[in-house]
Amino acid sequence: MGMTTDENELTGEVTPAFAELGLADGVLDALRDVGYETPSAIQAATIPPLLEGRDVVGLAQTGTGKTAAFALPILSRLDLSQKTPQALVLAPTRELALQVCEAFEKYAAHLRGVKVLPVYGGQGYGVQLSALRRGVHIVVGTPGRIMDHLDKGTLDLSELRFLVLDEADEMLNMGFAEDVETILADTPEDKNVALFSATMPSQIRRISKKYLHNPVEITVKNKTTTSANTTQRYLMVSYPQKVDALTRILEVENFEGMIVFVRTKNETETLAEKLRARGYSAAAINGDVVQAQRERTVNQLKAGKLDILVATDVAARGLDVERISHVVNYDIPTDTESYVHRIGRTGRAGRKGDAISFVTPRERYLLKAIEKATRQPLTPMQLPSVEDVNVTRLARFDDAISEALNQTSRIEKFRDIIAHYVSEHDVPEVDVAAALAVVAQGDTPLLLDPAKEQVRPVSEGASRPDRGDRPQRAERRPRGRTDVPMATYRISVGKRHKVEPRQIVGAIANEGGLSRNDFGHIQIRPDFSLVELPAELPGTAWDALQTTRISGKLIELRRDEGAPSAGGQERDWSDPKRKPRAKKPKY
Repeated sequence: MGMTTDENELTGEVTPAFAELGLADGVLDALRDVGYETPSAIQAATIPPLLEGRDVVGLAQTGTGKTAAFALPILSRLDLSQKTPQALVLAPTRELALQVCEAFEKYAAHLRGVKVLPVYGGQGYGVQLSALRRGVHIVVGTPGRIMDHLDKGTLDLSELRFLVLDEADEMLNMGFAEDVETILADTPEDKNVALFSATMPSQIRRISKKYLHNPVEITVKNKTTTSANTTQRYLMVSYPQKVDALTRILEVENFEGMIVFVRTKNETETLAEKLRARGYSAAAINGDVVQAQRERTVNQLKAGKLDILVATDVAARGLDVERISHVVNYDIPTDTESYVHRIGRTGRAGRKGDAISFVTPRERYLLKAIEKATRQPLTPMQLPSVEDVNVTRLARFDDAISEALNQTSRIEKFRDIIAHYVSEHDVPEVDVAAALAVVAQGDTPLLLDPAKEQVRPVSEGASRPDRGDRPQRAERRPRGRTDVPMATYRISVGKRHKVEPRQIVGAIANEGGLSRNDFGHIQIRPDFSLVELPAELPGTAWDALQTTRISGKLIELRRDEGAPSAGGQERDWSDPKRKPRAKKPKY
């Protein structure tokens, strides 16, 4: 039997309180600690059947509160005397896995002895193995690393009672379908299963029918309204111009505190460093930042010691800081729910907010989708010109002088010093003032030089405006980020290791913090494979991929420079007899 619900049906007086859902007392105490009183639509619909032991299929977007929807009933039904894992949550990325772990720990604050273990690629096996030996109740992990543990015999799921598939459609998109089905088939038949997905493609529908028993089906249409207090604008910009465009916006916008959203955790660190190099007070938060550091960073933002946070969606979830006057979507989100959540960080409690989205020409369809879903058009804005920046700098310089002139007592002390210099050196007072301005300004010019500023506005009608920023290519790349230079990398797994494109994409994307769009062509040879990835891989991604394994073998990632292949022959791309290119997976 299935059931559907809607956000509007579970609001107001008909929505039960958490205390009415049958949750354990310790769980209710934790909810009171964090200030939660009324469940969201999916929580109200999902918690009762899971407490009864029913399987659940939940069709819901990120940001609807689905983590609590499965975490709260699982914690309420745990047997703390059992040392082997009772609950397994599968998530597509390590960032989501860490977020889910954090939620479990928060809700288990009043339950003594609950042990939660994150299991994901890029983290050493030692920490995970020692925790598993000591005993854990809940394991949250990515399918690839869970399969590694199952293959090694280091993860015992023979007494598993609860299994959750979180963002199932994304796991399938990343090539984890086979791993997910293997895990489902190799765990106890009588386990309680909850499957959550933003969409319901045929493959997920088939998995649900095969592995879930008479599940309750819940559909929640999340709200897509945006605050009337928030001004929403967008800027057409090519990918290579984003940093300079952001710098100009920071120059001319009168912001107090700002969150800049990017897609990957690697980019948070990279962009924050670039902003600091330009003199801005910026810091990064992402799924890898430990909770204590995250709290310190947020407190610095609240106290005015920090002005800009560069964040991923996961890291900024639930962030509520009054100082945030601006949100910048440096990378426009790929779903409307994320957009609504992001810009909801500003314009709170009746205050005015500003949201600016960078849109590359290839992302126009995302802009249209956001406008359609929110039923609110975004206003186009122009890239601030050199003149705009210089006018702003002069105005701020004037304000600084005016503020100093108001400090009468300090001004009086310097009058005699300046007067003495003028009489001794016979220099006009205006020249002395100009010289002091030079001293105060330092080596950085006060005004931009138009001749040196080459950031060009991007025409909204141009289909490929950044073509001049990179060489022409003879063939069109079917997928991948065509707005950044790509390079071919070699990995030491091939056909004889029985690898498939989906495994390569899943492992490299998950452990290197990349997205599916970062991949170009994939060619699988007998003893190695060639993968097109961004030419400039972030250092953190490179380091993580040095220890990445596929099918238990180190991939030994390195740039491919056309070295002799395994057969001893130099690769000849023009050879008509060479094997055809391996087909790309449909992710």
